[in-house]
Amino acid sequence: MTPAGVSFAHAEDGERTATVTGTLPPGSPDYVYSPSRRDRNPRAVSRPAAYRDPVLKLIETYYDAVPRSAARAEEFGPLTLFVREGAGWPYYARPALGYGGEVTVADVDRVRARQRELGVPEAFEWVAETTPGLRAAVEASGLTVHEHPLMVLEGEGLPVAGPEDVTVRMVGARDPFLASAVAAPYAAFGAEPDPDTVARVADRITAGLTHLSAALDATGTALSAGQHQPVGAVSEVVGVGTVPAARRRGLGLAVTAALVADARSRGVELVFLSASDADVARLYGRLGFRTVATALIAEA
Repeated sequence: MTPAGVSFAHAEDGERTATVTGTLPPGSPDYVYSPSRRDRNPRAVSRPAAYRDPVLKLIETYYDAVPRSAARAEEFGPLTLFVREGAGWPYYARPALGYGGEVTVADVDRVRARQRELGVPEAFEWVAETTPGLRAAVEASGLTVHEHPLMVLEGEGLPVAGPEDVTVRMVGARDPFLASAVAAPYAAFGAEPDPDTVARVADRITAGLTHLSAALDATGTALSAGQHQPVGAVSEVVGVGTVPAARRRGLGLAVTAALVADARSRGVELVFLSASDADVARLYGRLGFRTVATALIAEA
């Protein structure tokens, strides 16, 4: 999913994106859950049927893998807390990969205590169908849970007419308009990026961890932008935002279509995202996305 606080709404239509991806590239560390570890847990039970769904399993593996490029993982039994190392947005806690047993209020409280100790948001993200019992424990702990349609792209993606007088293209690490493209989603919420954000995004682009698309006007100013973050053959579309003055022009969808095309060109087989609600999900349906599950985000 996304680093806490970075799931920008699709400002054009109020959409909130969330991060998800799938298979690991050859040679990557094996984060698959160890059966012997599960057997030692007296609360462990059979995994939910939804976890055995191939698509949700890929997404679950992606969720576990994608934060590890910038965070360390602290294990709390059935939960994993990702702690960012270095500058940037803080991460969140989520179910331990492959765990299929019970998650108690005490488990959630332990993670929240650690988050408070670290001075990071008390945030949890997970897929409802994969870990159905976590919501009750999180809510009993006092957190508020938000639901977001989890959507997967079918096929290559449907074409989107390009907005007039706007160029939609990928933006590289040394692109002169990178700073504007990074700032656009922040501007969608009346905010500005931290001084080191552009350099950090450039480093991630160079490393192949992030790919950025923007809708640029005739002066090179980014009116809308977003990213996809590949891990092997899976990538999530995240952080799509449109500046207030350019909304209702289809720029967010055009940026998303460009991200999809870029992901496909890089061999990505599974592209997914999280929409803020059913209305926004219908907009993404125009590109060929379909809802397969529910992404849940819990906050204090």
